[in-house]
Amino acid sequence: MPIVAQSTETTDWVSRFADEVIEESERRAPGKPVVVASGLSPSGPIHLGNLREVMTPHLVADEIRRRGHEVRHLISWDDYDRYRKVPNGVEGTDTSWAEHIGKPLTSVPAPKGSAYPNWAEHFKAAMVASLAELGVEFDGISQTAQYTSGVYREQILHAMKHRGDIDAILEQYRTKKTPPKKQQESQKPVDAAELEAEEGSGAAEEDDGSSGSAGYFPYKPFCGSCGKDLTTVTAYDDDTTELTYVCTEDGFTETVLLSEFNRGKLVWKVDWPMRWAYEGVIFEPSGVDHSSPGSSFQVGGQIVGIFGGERPIGPMYAFVGISGMAKMSSSKGGVPTPADALQIMEPQLLRWLYARRRPNQSFKIAFDQEIQRLYDEWDKLDGKVAEGAALPADLAAHSRAVRTAAGELPRTPRPMPYRTLASVADITAGAEDQTLRILSELDPADPLSTLDEVRPRLDKAEAWINTHVPADQRTVVREEPDTELLKSLDEPSQQSLRLLRDGLADHWSLDGLSHLVYGVPKVQAGFSADATAKELPPEIKTAQRTFFALLYHLLVSRDTGPRLPTLLLAVGQERVRRLLGE
Repeated sequence: MPIVAQSTETTDWVSRFADEVIEESERRAPGKPVVVASGLSPSGPIHLGNLREVMTPHLVADEIRRRGHEVRHLISWDDYDRYRKVPNGVEGTDTSWAEHIGKPLTSVPAPKGSAYPNWAEHFKAAMVASLAELGVEFDGISQTAQYTSGVYREQILHAMKHRGDIDAILEQYRTKKTPPKKQQESQKPVDAAELEAEEGSGAAEEDDGSSGSAGYFPYKPFCGSCGKDLTTVTAYDDDTTELTYVCTEDGFTETVLLSEFNRGKLVWKVDWPMRWAYEGVIFEPSGVDHSSPGSSFQVGGQIVGIFGGERPIGPMYAFVGISGMAKMSSSKGGVPTPADALQIMEPQLLRWLYARRRPNQSFKIAFDQEIQRLYDEWDKLDGKVAEGAALPADLAAHSRAVRTAAGELPRTPRPMPYRTLASVADITAGAEDQTLRILSELDPADPLSTLDEVRPRLDKAEAWINTHVPADQRTVVREEPDTELLKSLDEPSQQSLRLLRDGLADHWSLDGLSHLVYGVPKVQAGFSADATAKELPPEIKTAQRTFFALLYHLLVSRDTGPRLPTLLLAVGQERVRRLLGE
C-alpha cells in the first residue's frame, strides 16, 4: 500500500488512538504490521453490544490504514469456549440442549434447521455477513482450530511450567471483595467457568483455574468420554508432561502427554494474555467491568509478562442500549443483532452511531420511531458535509461512516428522507407501482424514474414498517368518506376543507402541499399563506393543529398519522377530494 499523507482528522477519538497505537507499535514491533484485536464468543446471537468490541478497533485500524500503514485486525472466535447455557430466544432449542453444557461450542449441534455444522458456526455466520456489509476487514481466528491443531502447545506447556507464578498473581485478587453481580456483567465474552462461578452453578472449576491437593493448574482438559470440561487435573509432571485428570461428570479418568494432547484449553484469565503475547496485540478494547480490580484485563496485564508480552492499549467501552433498554445481554435472548439493525438501516448510519461516540460513552440504537429522527440528523450532517459546513469532529465521523481505506461503501443514489419512505411504504403496503407514483410526485421538477434510485434505503424503511411498527399504528386510508363527520362540521371547518381542495392542483408536490396545509389556517385568519411564525399570533398554531387533526380523521380515522403532505400524495388527488367531501 502506498504511503499517504497523515490524516488531518485530528479532533476525533479515532485519530487520537491511531496516533497512540502507531507510536506503541513502533516501540514494540518496529517494521511489523500493527495488530489490533477483538474477541467474540458465538455462544448465541452476537448482539449490537458485542459489535462495539469489533467497531472500536476496526475504526482505529482503518484510520491507520488510511495513513498508509499495514494493519491486521484479528477477530478471535472463542468457539472453543464451553457451552454454558441454552440461550433464550433461539429457535430450535429446548431442554434437551442442556445435555451439551460443558462441551466446546464447536462440538454442540447447530440449532434445528440450521445449514451450519455446529452451534458456533451457526452464530458466527450471521456476524460475518453483517461485518462484510459494514465494510469491516478482519482476519478471523478460530480458537478451536488453534487449540486442536496444537498451535498453542508451547504456550500451554509454558503456562503449566510457570503455574506457580500465575497462581501467585491470581492469589493477590482472590481475597479481595467480589464486586456486586451487576458490576460483573459484561458485553465482552468471558470464560465460561468464570460465569459459572459467578452464577453459583456448582461448576467444577474456579474462575481462574483448577486448584486442589495436586496444586493449581491453568489448563482444563475436555473429557475423553463425555466431551465436557467438568474435569480436574490430579497430577502433572513437568519433565515428561504427563498429565492425569478425572471427570466429575462421569468419573472417567485419563493420563496423557500434554506435549501431544490437543483436547483442552487454558482458562480465560490465562488464555487471553497468552494470546496478546502470541499475536503481538497492540490495541484491544474491553468492557467497563474488565478494568475493575481482579478483572480479566487487569490480571491479564500481569500474567502477559510470563509469556514475554505486554498488555495492549485498551479503552473501556460502555454499553449500547436499544430504545430505552439499559443494556443488552445475549443470555436473555431476543436482543437485536447487527443483522437486525442492518435490516432497517443502511451500513453508513450504523457505522456513524459507533464512530461519533467515544468508546466510554454509551448510546442507543433505535428500533422504534426514534430511527426517523436519527436519519434526519444523519441527512442533515450529510448536507453540511456536502456544503463544506460540518465541524471537524462531525466531518471525521461522517468520513468513517461512508468509507473505509478500501473505498466508499455502496450507498443509496438518491437518499430521500427515511420518514417519507417509511410513510409511503406504510400507505402502499409495498405496492411498487403505487410507491413509484407517489415518490415521483414528491418533486415534479425532478421526478424519480425508478425505485432503484432510492434503494436500499427504501427497502430498509419498508422493513422497519413491516417488522417494528405495531399493527394498530399502521396507516389505513379510508375507503369511503366519513359522511357523519362531514355533515357535523361548522362553516369555518368546511371553509378550511374548500381552501385545501381548491389548492390541491396547483400545489401537488411535497413542498407545495406543505405550503398549502400550513397556509390554510393562516388565510382563514386573514394572513398571507407566506406569513412567518414571527408575523403570526400564537393562536394560529392551535388552529393549524385543529385543522391537521380534522384531516387525519377524514383520511385515516385517527388523530395523527404520517406527515400530511406525504399522506396526501400517497392517497392521490382524486381520492383526497372525495374523502374531504367534494
